[in-house]
Amino acid sequence: MLTRYLPLILVVLAACSAPSKEEETTAERKIITAGGTITEVVDALGYGDLIIATDITSTFPASMQDLPSIGYRNQIKAEGILALGPDLVLIEEGYLNPDVVTQLKAAQVNIEVFTKPTTVEGTKKLVTELATFFEEEDKGKEVNAAIDADIAALNSYLESEESKPKAIFVMARGPETVFIAGDKTFAAEMFELAEIEGTATGFDEFAPMTPESLVSMNPEYLVFFESGIQSVGGKDGLIAIQGIDQTTAFKENQIVALDGQYLSGFGPRVGKAALELAKAVRQ
Repeated sequence: MLTRYLPLILVVLAACSAPSKEEETTAERKIITAGGTITEVVDALGYGDLIIATDITSTFPASMQDLPSIGYRNQIKAEGILALGPDLVLIEEGYLNPDVVTQLKAAQVNIEVFTKPTTVEGTKKLVTELATFFEEEDKGKEVNAAIDADIAALNSYLESEESKPKAIFVMARGPETVFIAGDKTFAAEMFELAEIEGTATGFDEFAPMTPESLVSMNPEYLVFFESGIQSVGGKDGLIAIQGIDQTTAFKENQIVALDGQYLSGFGPRVGKAALELAKAVRQ
C-alpha cells in the first residue's frame, strides 16, 4: 500500500525541502560588485556577505579589501569575472568596457546596472533602487533616514559657523602628475555641502595644475585623497609640487586628506564625509 503512494510522498517531501524563490535570490546568491558606492550600499542593505569579489575602489567596509579583486575599470576582463562563478554582477554605469558586458551577458550572467550618484539625492535614489531590487524597501528607507540625519547634523554644525574657507581639491598621482578639480566634479558638490568656497572655477572637470594657477588661486586649504598624499611621499613630499609652497594653505600647514571613496563616492556615508570635511577646514 505504501509503495502505491511513494511517488506522491516524494513530491510532497521535495516541495517542503526545496528552497523558496526568495531564498534562492538571497542566501544562495554569489554577487560581484563593480563600483565602490554600489558595494557600500549593498552592504548597508545587509547583503555584504553575499559579495564574493569586487573591484579595487570597493574599500568600505574594510572586509571587502580581503576579497578577490576583479581589477579597475577598463582593466577588468570577462574571463576573470566568469572564473569566480557569480550569478549576479552589479555594476556602476560605464564602469566596465562594453565588450566585457556583452561577454558576460552571452555567458548568461545576470547583470544589473546602476548610475553612480553625484549628489545626496542621487545617493538616496541609488539606495532606493538597490533596496527595491533586493526587495528590502524598509531597509532602504532606514538607510536613507540615516543619510538625512547625517545631513541634518552637517547643517546644524554649519549654522553655528560664520566662516566660509577657501579651498581647492588636488588630485595627485605623484609630484609630476597633479590635477585641480573644477566645476561639475564631486569636489565642487562636496564643497557646496560643506560650505567651502572653491577657488578653482571657470573650468569643468579636472585640469592640470600649474605653479601659476596654484599661486593665483591661493587657497587657504588644500584637500587631497589620502592616496594622493601618499603618492608624493606624505605631507613632507608636497614641497616637490611646484608653486605649492607659495600658497597660504602650505604656509599654514592647512592640508586636509580624506579617504578617496569616503570623500568622492557619495555612498551612505556622504553626510558624515561632508561634516568631517566641513570641520577639517574650520579648525
